[in-house]
Amino acid sequence: MSEDIHEIQAHHQEENGKKDYGAKDIRVLEGLEAVRLRPGMYIGSTSNRGLHHLVYEVVDNSIDEALAGFCTHVEVRLNDDGSCTVTDNGRGIPTGMHETGKPAMEVVLTVLHAGGKFGGDGYPISGGLHGVGISVVNALSEWMKVVVKREGQFHEIELQRGEVTSPMRTYGETDESGTEVTFKPDGEIFREGTDFDYDTLKIRMRELAFLNKGLTITLTDVRDGAKREDVFCYAGGITEFVKFLNEGKELVDPDIISFEGEKNKIIVDIAMQYQTGYSEAMYTFVNNINTVEGGMHLTGFRNALTRTINDYARSNNILKQNEDNLSGDDVREGLTCIISVKVPNPQFEGQTKTKLGNLEVKGIVDVIVADGLRTYLEEHPSEAKEIVTKSIMASRAREAARKARELTRRKNALEVSSLPGKLSDCSEKDPKLTEIYIVEGDSAGGSAKNGRDRKYQAILPLRGKILNVEKARLDRVLTSDAIRTMITAFGTGVGEDFDITKLRYYKIVIMTDADVDGAHIRTLLLTFFYRYMKPLITEGHVYIAQPPLYQIRKGRQKYYTYDDAEQNKVLDEIGRDGCTIQRYKGLGEMDAEQLWDTTMNPEQRVMLKVELTDAIEADRLFTILMGDEVAPRRKFIEENAQNVTNLDL
Repeated sequence: MSEDIHEIQAHHQEENGKKDYGAKDIRVLEGLEAVRLRPGMYIGSTSNRGLHHLVYEVVDNSIDEALAGFCTHVEVRLNDDGSCTVTDNGRGIPTGMHETGKPAMEVVLTVLHAGGKFGGDGYPISGGLHGVGISVVNALSEWMKVVVKREGQFHEIELQRGEVTSPMRTYGETDESGTEVTFKPDGEIFREGTDFDYDTLKIRMRELAFLNKGLTITLTDVRDGAKREDVFCYAGGITEFVKFLNEGKELVDPDIISFEGEKNKIIVDIAMQYQTGYSEAMYTFVNNINTVEGGMHLTGFRNALTRTINDYARSNNILKQNEDNLSGDDVREGLTCIISVKVPNPQFEGQTKTKLGNLEVKGIVDVIVADGLRTYLEEHPSEAKEIVTKSIMASRAREAARKARELTRRKNALEVSSLPGKLSDCSEKDPKLTEIYIVEGDSAGGSAKNGRDRKYQAILPLRGKILNVEKARLDRVLTSDAIRTMITAFGTGVGEDFDITKLRYYKIVIMTDADVDGAHIRTLLLTFFYRYMKPLITEGHVYIAQPPLYQIRKGRQKYYTYDDAEQNKVLDEIGRDGCTIQRYKGLGEMDAEQLWDTTMNPEQRVMLKVELTDAIEADRLFTILMGDEVAPRRKFIEENAQNVTNLDL
């Protein structure tokens, strides 16, 4: 039973006032039963993210075939019946008899920790380290069908919720090889829904294509009679990844700095480029796994980067003897970087694999980065000088920002009331019970103040668009009246001084107009929060209250709709005769009663929680946003500003 999961359940039964707990309460979970009972242990959650994780687990097996040199094309298809099919042209899952007396194909699909990734020559480098991937997908699927082309024949097996329903059968002839996995997620597990989101999968498939130079990944959606398809293949690998991330940005150097190296079978591949902005965008991967918490590969890179740039600046007299060394933050300002390492035996911290622990990787990355970057700087003196000069400017701005923060703290301490004048505060003092609405303009602020519950709802009106922090350093950010007003109202401080324990309102609600300008303002606010108050987002304190576009009245009944399609649907249901329709150009046109009905009444409002706990998705969203007024950027903001999921209140 070494491979079974043992779960101890204490059913505290009351008998004569005593709690009885004995051997009968020890339960052994057989096979994949543990996965269905505790799916979150294996895929993180049963929410939308966990649903898509099933696809990633199957695709990762195909990617491992590519890493081993046997797969050149992976296809992912979303089918009309709600299932997903992943096909590759690798070697195919082994189908011979296993020592357990079952076909190896069945063992791989039905037994946890069974696979070719625990030693031997099957997969020298693998992302699917724990060997639970496809068996977990099997356990959490309503049904699964696997077809393997191997050794000149087709091999097929069918399963339901982890159990084999049609044993492996062999038939036909083929001169091809590969694996085709089709599965339909189980609605009993994924109760929030089993509909795959094409755009979510598109981001990951494109990412995998960047990380695996020359591999073709096709994503197809044939649901609802339509067909949508994207094909990703990048001969330049992560160099093209950096180019993609920096698209549309002003660059310090048009060339992308890249270098590769290998030592002790550890392969290091790095691409980096400086842009004139002020935020860094660094993405780290181990065997194609996104290590959002970094680890030893990131530490090695940062150490080498800081040391090498300081050494170059000193030796070329760009940094004077009486000046302090540049800090890591200084040399990374405006840097976009991809760090991809391939490690034969990676040591991840936990099943989620978000941080690499292999100490030997740090030294290897350090040496490769130092050698490669030193060579580049020496061979490109003009570009090197621009990079060092930018870092020196960042250092001076950092010192100016420190002084500005100190001034802000002193000013708040000396004022009789440190709360901003336009803030209409609430009477409740327990932050866990309060919420603050950030509204667009004084007229909307007036409606919101009249419609709020004064006990726990505070209103903070902001005039116009706030500063785009993607295009400004912190010292300039702190000169913005609107931003300083928010910092003061929240009570947390900002940047290095941020302290989440001092937060005055546990719900920060962005409530802007339901138009393009409102989406733009909302995006600028989210960008500021993410850059300088990140825990507000990652710990779930930021919300979006979406106001309606229309009010429909028929008799004494009122209906609120959020777009034209919803409006037409309501009109068709209630009948158009006798209806009056009011379209709101902005929140200022809504009276207190209407605001309360739609966005501020806890029992009726439609409120959306910003879900940005996945750091790479959040960072990708905000590093792409530029905030310009041109039409394409406006369209992008309108389509992407609401990276949200429904929150049941």
